[in-house]
Amino acid sequence: MKVQVSLFSGRVRPLPASGRPSGIYKQALTSSVSIDFNGLVGDEQADLRVHGGPEKAVHLYPVGHYAMLADAFPECAAALVAGSMGENISTPALDEHWVRIGDIWCLGTARLQVCQPRNPCWKIDDKFGCNGMAAYIAEHRLTGWYWRVLAPGVVAPGDRLELETAAEAPTLAEAMDLAATHRPSLAALQALADLPGIASQWRTKINNRLAWLKTHANDGST
Repeated sequence: MKVQVSLFSGRVRPLPASGRPSGIYKQALTSSVSIDFNGLVGDEQADLRVHGGPEKAVHLYPVGHYAMLADAFPECAAALVAGSMGENISTPALDEHWVRIGDIWCLGTARLQVCQPRNPCWKIDDKFGCNGMAAYIAEHRLTGWYWRVLAPGVVAPGDRLELETAAEAPTLAEAMDLAATHRPSLAALQALADLPGIASQWRTKINNRLAWLKTHANDGST
């Protein structure tokens, strides 16, 4: 399976309302760029505590989500275009129902692995001037996902994402649904945490929830 994509990168800029720095502003790439274990060389993130790093190295946001967001936030529709969510990769051909945790894809000469969904934050609301957009994205799981870089390489406009190895794992949509279930199957949740391709931060979060659920199995707590 080969998928046509667009590529984006950007520098840190201040947000319009708060003035806080953010790496959400991206521009389409017109020339080749190297990808290392921390993502596209030259692409910047402002708050390295929660953005960037090896397990949030490259972000893909499905193009189809923008139409849904434009319907929900019509006042922001003109600004909801590919690249505006801070993604590095954009495509109409994939979404969370089409990829699995641990899938390995090639892009240019780099190899990427799907490892976790994006966790939308308040900076989305600030950038678009639409209160509640980040919460809507989280609620409807229009998150896109992060890739870890298994092998650095070079990517250029016109390169295609190509599936190399399909993981024996839930789709990202299934995994997010399970993680958000009020009283999930503990066995299924444990199996999700044990997936070899899952990001360590997400695994820790799931394991912490498992521990809580086991402790409160019979008390009716939410």
